[in-house]
Amino acid sequence: MTQLSEADARPIAVVTGAGGGVGREVVRDLARDHTVIAIARSDAALAELAGIDSVVPTRLDVLDAAAIDSVGAALSAEHGRVDVLVHAAAVGSGESLEQTDAEVWNRVLGTNVVAPALLTRVLLAPLRAAGADVVFINSGAGKRALPRHPAYTSSKHALTGFANTLRLAEPALRVVSIFPGQIDTPMLRGLHADFGFDYRSEEYIRPASVAAAIRWVVDAGPDVQITNVDLRPRHEVSAQFGV
Repeated sequence: MTQLSEADARPIAVVTGAGGGVGREVVRDLARDHTVIAIARSDAALAELAGIDSVVPTRLDVLDAAAIDSVGAALSAEHGRVDVLVHAAAVGSGESLEQTDAEVWNRVLGTNVVAPALLTRVLLAPLRAAGADVVFINSGAGKRALPRHPAYTSSKHALTGFANTLRLAEPALRVVSIFPGQIDTPMLRGLHADFGFDYRSEEYIRPASVAAAIRWVVDAGPDVQITNVDLRPRHEVSAQFGV
């Protein structure tokens, strides 16, 4: 992890899944006025993030609980406060119930629920110090069931529950869940390919639009707590597995 200059007085943001379609746009937007700790695991993503001003690329496999503790402890030691934490890391799953074995359950729940909970836990002290915004990028699947996605749906429902619990348990924090519909990302493209569906990117939400919603949350006045934000495609799509 790169040590930041003590002279850097910009607020600190931590973004997981920074190499993904949504995470990258969130990093770019927040870097306009924050120092962003951009968490990713691939060399290509880290190299790209390194080219963005005010971004500190940080390697982390979110399925490695010990690594989460290590990175979180290092961040807590280096910065007295974390002003924004955005949980953008996520994986999809197109397996039917019969195909959803222990490996799938562990990977999806580990990435989508356990990792955000563990990282939030290890960063609690600097988050409390800042009265931080903690943003969970959830899904339409966090509100309704999707029969083709038992593991993914379960993970997003669990994430909703964790966010709601965190809000009650930590009143110093502003906790928001973003519930987007289908976003034009490689993950969605892959799910379409798995099911043999046509992919029409113009029908889906742009990652930059999700980043703009997070910007609205972060810039909200101190008198307001935004708890849940629904983002739907302008023209609702009818894909059988849509979220």
